[in-house]
Amino acid sequence: MTTPLIEGIDVSRRFSRKLDYAEKLARAFGANLQEKTVHAVDTVNIAVHPGEVVGLVGESGCGKSTLGRMMAGIMPVSDGEVRWKGRPLADLKGNDKRQARLAAQMIFQDPMSTLNPRKRVIDLIGEAPRVHGIVPRADIRDYVAALAARVGLDPSYLDRYPHQFSGGQRQRIGIARALAVKPELIVCDESVAALDVSIQAQILNLFMDLKREYGLTYLFISHDLGVVKHICDRVVVMYLGRVVETGTPDELFSAPRHPYTQALIRELPSIRDRGRVFTPIKGEIPSPLNPPSGCHFHPRCPLTFERCRVERPLLQATSSGQMSACHLNELPAAANTAAAAQPVI
Repeated sequence: MTTPLIEGIDVSRRFSRKLDYAEKLARAFGANLQEKTVHAVDTVNIAVHPGEVVGLVGESGCGKSTLGRMMAGIMPVSDGEVRWKGRPLADLKGNDKRQARLAAQMIFQDPMSTLNPRKRVIDLIGEAPRVHGIVPRADIRDYVAALAARVGLDPSYLDRYPHQFSGGQRQRIGIARALAVKPELIVCDESVAALDVSIQAQILNLFMDLKREYGLTYLFISHDLGVVKHICDRVVVMYLGRVVETGTPDELFSAPRHPYTQALIRELPSIRDRGRVFTPIKGEIPSPLNPPSGCHFHPRCPLTFERCRVERPLLQATSSGQMSACHLNELPAAANTAAAAQPVI
């Protein structure tokens, strides 16, 4: 295997809320108040190789966007490290650090919230390449016009403001802005979730065309398994801050090994399942303020047994080729069947 373009090694991210003065005073008088810590990402290992499209899926609140931001260099890690082309990002200095940051760009779900409403399109797209010396100031308009045309925007719109565009057009502005600094990796954070279905297809086709034209690598964050199945080379499934399974789309969708992945794929709509009643995964996703012990999925898993409640399963290779973090993968078929018969307590 080649050296990953970007790699997260045991990366974690926690968000802590400190007690304010009044709360500290109340605690001093006996109130049961503690600092709250959200475990958004919990010791995750992930690697994206050059030219890959890696899908990152899971329920809302599982830590997908936080992991994506850490991989893009927008957010620091609490523990572990992110490596760019084999070198820790934290060790990069000067021009190397600047180049690594420019080479990883992010496209967000809601372009309206990430586009400055006071700036024209030409400034939104052209500011970064001008500031970083990628394009001379005198050539900015021609450069931005060419990018706009490439992503499907009329170059005559360059002097308009974000509110004058539709959602799909604003997303194209975000794509052009990411491309403007000539990146190698693009992290797409639910980039088509807020768009109409017909517009989604256009944007996805644009992503694939740009990948072939510019040799891009994608980390594609989504909750739409149908989209992920068709555009990704590899899929990473997250649950409550942890990676529970990885594999190619063919492996995961034909023979998922983790009960959570099985539940997700079982409820994927299909024309072959007309008339079937779809049921969501039972229970609510636990709070990241107080995640369950052992396997995070065990309170909702129909196959849980005692080991699941006390021991965290490791992500390891299975016989079918993918990686799965489930104790059931270590059991013989008979034990697996017996464990499956045990009720969830």
